[in-house]
Amino acid sequence: MSSSLAGQSVPTRVSQFYQLTKPRVVSLIVFTAVIGMFLATPGMVPLQALFAGTLGIALTAGAAAAVNCLVEQKIDALMTRTSRRPLPRGQVTPLQTLVFAGLGGGIGLAVLYHWVNALTMWLTLATFVGYAIVYTVILKPMTPQNIVIGGASGAMPPVLGWTAVTGEIAPEALLLFLIIFAWTPPHFWALALYRKHEYARAGVPMLPVTHGDKFTRLHVLLYTVILTAVTLMPFVTRMSGAIYLAAAVALNAVFLWYAVRIYTAYSDRLAQRTFRYSIVYLAALFAALLVDHYFHIPL
Repeated sequence: MSSSLAGQSVPTRVSQFYQLTKPRVVSLIVFTAVIGMFLATPGMVPLQALFAGTLGIALTAGAAAAVNCLVEQKIDALMTRTSRRPLPRGQVTPLQTLVFAGLGGGIGLAVLYHWVNALTMWLTLATFVGYAIVYTVILKPMTPQNIVIGGASGAMPPVLGWTAVTGEIAPEALLLFLIIFAWTPPHFWALALYRKHEYARAGVPMLPVTHGDKFTRLHVLLYTVILTAVTLMPFVTRMSGAIYLAAAVALNAVFLWYAVRIYTAYSDRLAQRTFRYSIVYLAALFAALLVDHYFHIPL
């Protein structure tokens, strides 16, 4: 370790390792997992499942993010959005990152196994492997469909939350999975559109790099239409009622407006706004599911 690293304060070092976990991404993962817990039961989530499940999922998700940072440190150094992460800046070493991820992931899985249930632990481990290995190591550098295929691991959190409470996978949990799975492509392709030159410089075959802007813009629109249809399924299957339906219709109307504008009148600023809105969209959609669950108004 260099003298500059050795002389850093404890809060600074903690902050650097914390940044390896991609806290903004993990916060959305944990949020959707917790919503899955509450939707799995008509009453209050058992406190042990709530706290141990949240802790275990958060630790394992953070560990997967750290592995992603480790594998992509050279790519991150070439991109403006990621160049200030701890590894490209030399604030932490690869060995430290690997140890940190191993400890965090190991503790998270142990918590899930001992204080939640074995099914949730195994599904969380599969999600870890899907994101940190299958998506990061294999799919991302190999195919422009990396986001579509790799989106399966990113869509798992509400299923993990559901199984943490019930110990089984239900059709409703798979519907929550499908919503995030359909949301992932337009969310990431909006980002890729205005960052395409950085992805090209880093050698990452994102869709705008391999197939061009127009093709990607069309697919953002098509997948947003698919997402709109999928998000109406909780109401169609009577999993939710009027509150969720009203929220879904309003949120989808805005997302569709952005997607149509991206296709017909593209600008980088519009793509940035679409990307930011997509995050708000997903959080608001799952919040609406939760509110509807406890204040259900049938139609």
